[in-house]
Amino acid sequence: MEILLWLVPSVVVTVAAMAWVSWVGRDGHGEVDRDVAVERLGRALAKELPAGTRRTSPPVRDRSTGIAVRPSHGAGRDGTTRRAS
Repeated sequence: MEILLWLVPSVVVTVAAMAWVSWVGRDGHGEVDRDVAVERLGRALAKELPAGTRRTSPPVRDRSTGIAVRPSHGAGRDGTTRRAS
């Protein structure tokens, strides 16, 4: 039994953390009235953006096939093809 005494502090901390989380996460804690939340959301969405902000479309991504394509071995550095000897 004496061998497992080193586990006692971690068990106590774990139980305390579980009790704290269950207390904080209980129903009704920090509940916001739905009408107030909808009104605040509407005001936030209607607000004008700052002058330096602009909306852009997301960058177009190349379609990946999952296959690595290497340049042809026949092309030289200047773009001309080499002749096989």
